[in-house]
Amino acid sequence: MNLKENLPLLGMFIMMVVVQLGAILITPSMNDAGYATFEDPAAFENILYFFIILLTFTGIMLLLIKFGFKRILGYIIGFSIFLVFVYIFAAIISIFIESELLSAILVIALSAGAIALLYKYPEWYVIDILGVLICAGAASIFGISLEIFPVIILLILLAAYDAISVYKTKHMISLAEGVIKSKSPILVVIPKSRDYSYIKDDMNIGDKKEERGAFIMGMGDLIMPTILVVSSYVFISTPESPLSILPTAGAMVGSLAGLTVLLWFVLKGRPQAGLPTLNGGAILGFLIGCLAAGTWGWIPFL
Repeated sequence: MNLKENLPLLGMFIMMVVVQLGAILITPSMNDAGYATFEDPAAFENILYFFIILLTFTGIMLLLIKFGFKRILGYIIGFSIFLVFVYIFAAIISIFIESELLSAILVIALSAGAIALLYKYPEWYVIDILGVLICAGAASIFGISLEIFPVIILLILLAAYDAISVYKTKHMISLAEGVIKSKSPILVVIPKSRDYSYIKDDMNIGDKKEERGAFIMGMGDLIMPTILVVSSYVFISTPESPLSILPTAGAMVGSLAGLTVLLWFVLKGRPQAGLPTLNGGAILGFLIGCLAAGTWGWIPFL
């Protein structure tokens, strides 16, 4: 392909790197603020809680799409994203402003403004810029909430679930189509041409014969491998040991390698499950980094 055709693919790699670096940058503030979701990050029941929340939320979204309650779906998604923005902006603002009252006002104003912009003008660049912030914040929250071994188990289970839901039951394709038609901002959009408009696009991702004007990637595809990046950064890396950063670097490089494999399949024109390659690449890269650093203390039975 020529340079013009390669630019959208390059954009996906840049987006992944920005999300992962952004998540690492805001993680110290998230940690200091005590935004961990689970009280015990080593507890394996956290994985069960995660899956219950995921399946419940997915089921509710599918029912709302099936019965045409798109407005209610938009409210639920909007409120969930608003809460993520609150956490993100609170962590960032706390670095610069000590006044709790002023911080609270700014957090609410910025969060409300971001949500309003997403829903009033859901053009691809608005969704992508704020989507990167959402993905970095969500990955940071879960990365500080789960230690490495539970994260790896979670990523493996999520990869299997994603493959089943795309290739077997296909309910994830139905969910993605419903989200796209409702213009809900829980995905990222990488246009193939300069004049592309996501607002005007009425694509059907289930039709492999249709020439789509943009690549679509769910935010989960950016968030999930980044959770391992953040978790390894929090629970392994230390300033005293320079080699301890290698597992984190390995997870980052591995997720990019997984993205390369994923895009190879995507270019064939069919909807693809992203997590098998993305999570698999992140885990493999992380393990290679652990081998290089000689770091295996995160394994409970060693």
